[in-house]
Amino acid sequence: MSYTVGQVAGFAGVTVRTLHHYDEIGLLVPGERSGAGHRRYGDADLDRLQKILFYRELGFPLDEVAALLDGEATGQTDPRAHLRRQHELLTARIGKLQKMAAAVEHAMEARRMGIDLTPEERFEVFGDKDPEQYAEEAGQRWGGTEAYAESQRRAARYGKADWQRMQAEADDWGGRYAALVTAAEPPAGARAMDMAEEHRRHISAWFYDCPHEMHRCLAVMYVSDERFKVHYDTMAPGLAAHLKEAIEANAARHAV
Repeated sequence: MSYTVGQVAGFAGVTVRTLHHYDEIGLLVPGERSGAGHRRYGDADLDRLQKILFYRELGFPLDEVAALLDGEATGQTDPRAHLRRQHELLTARIGKLQKMAAAVEHAMEARRMGIDLTPEERFEVFGDKDPEQYAEEAGQRWGGTEAYAESQRRAARYGKADWQRMQAEADDWGGRYAALVTAAEPPAGARAMDMAEEHRRHISAWFYDCPHEMHRCLAVMYVSDERFKVHYDTMAPGLAAHLKEAIEANAARHAV
C-alpha cells in the first residue's frame, strides 16, 4: 500500500511543503510515483520519516539526520546500535526536559506564592528569613480553604515595595510588642489587647480576612508549633505565650 503526500502529511503532523523539501534535498525520496508523477509513499518511507522526525525533535540539523539514516541504510550502522543511540539520545533529552520542567515549576510556585523577587531583593526585604520555607506545608494544611486562596490572590499582586511595606509594619509591631512584654504589661491589659487587635488587622489587610475566632486558632499555633514559638520568642522571651493570651483576651472583649 502506498500513500499520497497529503495523507502522509496528515499522519506525521507535518506540512506538504516539508515533505516536498525533504524530497528535493534527498532526505526522504518517495519510493513510488503515480502515473501522473505524483509522490507515493510506502511503509519503508514512513519508517524513514519517523526516524527523521525523531532526530529533528532532538535538534539534529538535516544534514546530520541524512548521514545517520544513510549509514544505517548502507549497513555502515547496525540497526540495533542505531536503536540504542536513539534510546540514549531520548533518555538524555528526557533528563534535560525534566530539569527544565522542575525549574519552571519552581518559578511558577514562587509566582503563585507572590514572591516574584530576585534573591538579592528577597534578602533585602526579608533578611535571612525564607518566605517560601513553609509554602508547601501551608498549601497542604490550608490549601482547600478560602482564606488560603484569598492569601494567594493578594500575594500574587504584590511587588517589592509592597513586601517591604508589609515587612516594615510587621517589624515595627514586633519591636513595640517586645517592649510591652519586657515592661511586664499584662496580656489582658488594654495595651496588649490593642496590639493583639493590630496584629489581627495586619493579617486581614495583607493576606486574608481574619475574624477573632480564626485569630484565636492562630494563637494556639503560635505556642504549639515550635517554629512559630521560636519566631515570636526571639523578639522577647515568652512573647509567644503572652501574645496568645492577649489574642484570646481581645477576642473575648470583642465577643461581648
